[in-house]
Parts: sequence; structure tokens; C-alpha cells
Amino acid sequence: MSLPLPVKNQALFDGVAQWLCRIPHCDVLKLEFVQGERGRVTMRLPYQERLVGDKAAGVMHGGVITALIDTTSALSIFSILESVEATPTLDLRIDYLRPATPGQAVYCVAECYRLARTIAFTRATAYQEGNPQPVAYSVGTFMRRHPSKGEAA
Repeated sequence: MSLPLPVKNQALFDGVAQWLCRIPHCDVLKLEFVQGERGRVTMRLPYQERLVGDKAAGVMHGGVITALIDTTSALSIFSILESVEATPTLDLRIDYLRPATPGQAVYCVAECYRLARTIAFTRATAYQEGNPQPVAYSVGTFMRRHPSKGEAA
């Protein structure tokens, strides 16, 4: 088994990870970057009463899990990019397998498993510590929008 490789461009990756955690919806959700290596990233969504969709059961809303998966998947792409690009989500398919256990954080580990010229392909798993059954699985595609000369990404 080989050791994980560091992200391709550490300065780019660090900047994007910090930026993603500060954009308004991620800031409101309090998404946290946990770790990154080349092609693979983990983020954490702390449990918060205000994010509960089913008050009787105390279960976090599915849209919050979607935001966690989408953000983590996008960041996994930046772990293998050499320079800045826009990477809007084209398609994100999520299979919700079980409700997240109330009171516990949800983690997401995402992998960019193929980086083509115009499309990046990802897969992700949302899970909680101590439970072998994932909360959700996901596959996604993201557009690679290379900036033109003189254009910011």
C-alpha cells in the first residue's frame, strides 16, 4: 500500500479550502476542512439544532448533507489541480442511505477519481463516527472552466 501523496499545488488548495469555508452558505453551516491529500478530501459538518429538518426526530435536513457533499467533492478536484479554475457542479447524484444520527457531526470524504480535459468526476461518502453504515453515497461531475488569458477564474 502506497502512502498518500500531498496535494498538487498546496498554496492553491489551501486558498480554495479557506475560501470555501468562508462563502456564505458554508459559513452559516459551519463546514470545516479536516484533511486533504492528492485526489481525496475530508470535511466535517457539526450537528446544530438550527439545521434540523425533522424537529420530532432531531435529524439534520437532507439539503445540509447535500451542501456538505457538493462542497467536499468540489474541493477534492482542487487537490489535483495545478492552477486555479472554476469548477461548477454539472450533476450531483446522492443516494441517502439513512438519516444522520441526531447530536453527531457528519463527515464527508470525497475523491476526484478522474480529471478529464473539460470534466472532473468525483465520488463521496457522508458518514458518522462509530457507525459503519454511511449516511449517503454520491457521484458527481464538475465542469472545468479554464480561464482565458487575462480573465480571472
